[in-house]
Amino acid sequence: MPQFTEVQPTLENYWRAVILFGRNVASYKFALGHSLLELASRGNEIITLENLAAPFSRHICNHLQIADKQGTSKSSQFLDACRKFNAGEIKKEELLDTTAKRGFANVIDAFHVVHTGEIEKRFFTDERSGKEKGIRLTEDLFSLVETYQCQNLPAEIEARWRLVETAWELNLPRSILTVAYDADDQCLVVNDQNLKRKTITGCREALNGYQKGKCFYCFSDISLTSESADLADVDHFFPHTLKPHGLGILLDGVWNLVLACRACNRGENGKFAQLPEIRFLERLHQRNNFFIQSHHPLRETLMNQTGDTEPARRVFLQTIYKSSKELLAMNWSPEFEHEPAF
Repeated sequence: MPQFTEVQPTLENYWRAVILFGRNVASYKFALGHSLLELASRGNEIITLENLAAPFSRHICNHLQIADKQGTSKSSQFLDACRKFNAGEIKKEELLDTTAKRGFANVIDAFHVVHTGEIEKRFFTDERSGKEKGIRLTEDLFSLVETYQCQNLPAEIEARWRLVETAWELNLPRSILTVAYDADDQCLVVNDQNLKRKTITGCREALNGYQKGKCFYCFSDISLTSESADLADVDHFFPHTLKPHGLGILLDGVWNLVLACRACNRGENGKFAQLPEIRFLERLHQRNNFFIQSHHPLRETLMNQTGDTEPARRVFLQTIYKSSKELLAMNWSPEFEHEPAF
């Protein structure tokens, strides 16, 4: 199992392991994740395949309108039905019938699998062979939707989904597929085959799950909701004020972006353009390794920017830290830190 679930095995950690880690051959896991959160909020325990088909197919249909490629298989009767529905060629009843029959063949079995094994918690049990012909939502799922972090989980699913489907859609070699940061819009972008810039997803949404919904520096809860007082700031670990000093690195790279609470980033005793204490360098290294475990395109981007191997990435960060310390001199740390989350 990845370290992400072993460090602090809360329900949110297990959920994020399912959504953020492992290889994807289709986007069905993301649609099922969205559907589970939606259905759990209604309080129903038994969900028939017919009832599950409505939110599941809706999410797939919506994403097909963004990117037609939603998997690596050459053909899918279920996806074809979703495309026909989007084109007005079949009615909703036929779409739901096909979804119930074809849409859940593999995703229900594979949902709790991360890499080669299943996570210890289950958010539903398979009841397809029983009287109900569906799934049974568990207490763990109902408990999950009551947590503070649940407000962030749908946005994290969307960000991960957009990253995966964009990689499939562009069909570029991994060695040249690079995700960049647009500071003005605070989003992640990529160039397509015609070198046209394409927005993938919001930066906060893409980063948040890999920090377990916590401020990078003090581990307080952060939010992705724009009107929330806990809305996360996107911070450059190595301050962007270093750009004119010719360090020869991409400071706007994903590897250098972290989410911080407002107090840490720009509060009375905030970080601003200071260099964090060196102990935070290990945390940055670990967070970047979470990205690399999550596979493309962020995996390829991080490796292209910082090194192909773990030792190489460690040397990269140490070298940059040494040069930055010589320029900035002073170190910063938060006045208070919660229990470490990673």
